Amino acid sequence: MSSPTGKWDARYLGPVPHDASYYSKALLGGALACGLTHAAITPLDVAKCNMQVNPVKYKGLVPTIKLLAAEEGSRGIWKGVGPTLVGYSLQGMFKYGIYEVFKDVYQNMAGKETSEKYKGVIWLAASASAEVFADVALCPLEMTKVKIQTSATGSFPTAFGPALAEMSKLKAETRYPYGSLVPLWSRQIPYTMAKFFCYEGTVSLFYNHVFTKPKETYSTSTQLGVTFASGYIAGIICAIVSHPADSLVSLLGKAENKGKSVGQIAGEVGFGTLATKGLGTRVLMIGTLTGFQWWIYDTFKATMGMGTTGGK
Repeated sequence: MSSPTGKWDARYLGPVPHDASYYSKALLGGALACGLTHAAITPLDVAKCNMQVNPVKYKGLVPTIKLLAAEEGSRGIWKGVGPTLVGYSLQGMFKYGIYEVFKDVYQNMAGKETSEKYKGVIWLAASASAEVFADVALCPLEMTKVKIQTSATGSFPTAFGPALAEMSKLKAETRYPYGSLVPLWSRQIPYTMAKFFCYEGTVSLFYNHVFTKPKETYSTSTQLGVTFASGYIAGIICAIVSHPADSLVSLLGKAENKGKSVGQIAGEVGFGTLATKGLGTRVLMIGTLTGFQWWIYDTFKATMGMGTTGGK
């Protein structure tokens, strides 16, 4: 689509103009993509967090889920689903929606030739910028979720409302609501940069080397298949990149680490443990999660007539 002025404008590169309506729909699509998928895999998240903070007791994905279910019933493996749904809906809204805004802004700042030559840098910058805001929205709910999931049975409320109230009441101890913001940024910004860079790059590879006709000539189902495959590949890579920081976020919620700095906890545990403990579970979780997030987001965009994300 051509710009009304006739000049090159990134907001008019797709099938529809990137106006306020487009960005608003992108915000909603991002909320659906992240909120629904993260809530659906709560049992995997509960298992992963407990394996990170208590590796002696919780060993392996299936044994951990079985043990939690035996100790606490079905509620035990769904702990934290409330703050997960709300928190990641807010995060996804900013992550995906504002990414679209920043990508257009940075492309227009760079100009046509530079943005084409350095498109990877544009993806990295736009995703990092969006994630800064996304994590501010997520942090209080992520802290609440981790506290619910890693506290000993009966020591902390598991219901959403009472848990938020308790976090606020104990904010001197829990550092609520933004005590985990820096480690969250250290986890999520590299994760999101890898997620969007690898996704956009993989989509480009598919359309340059496998589906070589113009993207719009392929059916929506084919385009969404490319979306899911690219998202899954991106998820595996970003899970590995962000796992050490993810382990730190979980360990910050452990009662025994009250008052300790991030550096102190990292030194005690060791980088090798931070980088590998629970990694297999997280790769499975994040690969599946990211594949479905991109699929939901692009399905929503396609339904709204916005076109799927990425291309040559």
